[in-house]
Amino acid sequence: MPITLKDRKDCAYDMLALGEVMLRLDPGDGRIKNARSFRVWEGGGEYNVARGLRRAFGMKTAVVTAFADNEIGRLAEDLILQGGVATDFIKWVPYDGVGRSVRNGLNFTERGFGVRGAVGVSDRGNTAISQMKPGEVDWEYIFGTLGVRWLHTGGIYAALSETSAEVVIEAVKAAKKYGTVVSYDLNYRPSLWKGVGGTEKARQVNRTIAPYIDVMLGNEEDFTACLGFEVEGNDAGLKSLNLDGYVKMLGAVTKAYPNFKVIATTLRTVKTATVNDWSAMVYADGSVYHGLSLPGLEIYDRVGGGDSFASGLIYGLMTFDDPQKAVDYGVAHGALAMTTPGDTSTASLREIEKIVSGAGARVER
Repeated sequence: MPITLKDRKDCAYDMLALGEVMLRLDPGDGRIKNARSFRVWEGGGEYNVARGLRRAFGMKTAVVTAFADNEIGRLAEDLILQGGVATDFIKWVPYDGVGRSVRNGLNFTERGFGVRGAVGVSDRGNTAISQMKPGEVDWEYIFGTLGVRWLHTGGIYAALSETSAEVVIEAVKAAKKYGTVVSYDLNYRPSLWKGVGGTEKARQVNRTIAPYIDVMLGNEEDFTACLGFEVEGNDAGLKSLNLDGYVKMLGAVTKAYPNFKVIATTLRTVKTATVNDWSAMVYADGSVYHGLSLPGLEIYDRVGGGDSFASGLIYGLMTFDDPQKAVDYGVAHGALAMTTPGDTSTASLREIEKIVSGAGARVER
């Protein structure tokens, strides 16, 4: 800290997200394997942050992504438009009628309940955005002419293909050139990396990206898998976090990457699929800021809770330049997002501020 933001009057967008947007097919309270109907949502680790900043916090946001130009892609576009996120930078790729060369991603997700955990089955091979290559987005125009205050991207998109990692690197370099703040969610997913080189490849890619990041998000597993840092004294299964060891590790992380002004992580203890202890912490300037603690939080749909934490955190950093307020807004927004179905948040700023202030869940009439 401090984070230096470009003046809003000089920028067309408060925030820009780079990443894949998939259709989520949700069987509701049932299961994927025997569902007869699905509700459709849109979602994506990076996009969800932009949507949260737009809908919950009223910021002007846009997404850089790509779709195969067919009815499924147009459905995804329609859902993005409903979320208020600008679609100016969507690349439309001609569809071959079958999906041999390009297609749109699908994500089947069931919520889980009690002892039955949530289940996600992605069908995202050969998607349009995974095939995007450097040079296909005019970053000079976006950051240099239009102006963007904040760029958010992450390890999910970077893992989709060799070229997607190169696009991330191209984007963060251009953002830094024009003074745009950059946040990145490490978001390590073993299933995404195992076919392209595993942990070794994840570290190679993320260590290339890390020097351009101002605000890094990730948990202890992310920092180990993606950047090679270990938490001393943690149990092998990561069932419980040695918080003192984690803070010590973050000191080593910031020594290696002094460009990290803020490191943030959610703190979740999973009691059942529907009851979690929920909190978060921020590490900035060598100090630790603990967010609101919500033990025994009842979960309706946990998917996207971390992304909503990220958007609340970013809002707090952009608005207050205060790590404590930022982490509290992140915890509150993430908690509210997990009370409703879908990857994205339906919370309002008023509801978030109510949680931050310590108010309960009394009926409002």
